[in-house]
Amino acid sequence: MGAVTSSMASKFAFFPPNPPSYGVVMEESTGKIKMTEVVQGQDVDILKLETKKGTEIIAMYVRNPAAKLTVLYSHGNAADLGQMYDLFTELSLHLRVNLMGYSSLCNIEIQNI
Repeated sequence: MGAVTSSMASKFAFFPPNPPSYGVVMEESTGKIKMTEVVQGQDVDILKLETKKGTEIIAMYVRNPAAKLTVLYSHGNAADLGQMYDLFTELSLHLRVNLMGYSSLCNIEIQNI
């Protein structure tokens, strides 16, 4: 039974949900990217970044007006931004920092609205 438990734990710990828990849309009028399935605050920007190898990834930047520092939250196991959204906003608030987090694996297509 231990092997089953360990393989299930590693599946949840090292692989994000497929499909992701959120979607991404771009408002044609403003060109701003937004996440679906989460209530997005005014101080949160969603960005599409291109890596050196040409892979597109989605990043989330949480602004805090009281911040003097910015934290780059780099999760090595392809974290799901939809699941991390509340954690990022709470960390930004309580630590009084700007926070940028990204999803290292992204197979999300941006839809125009």
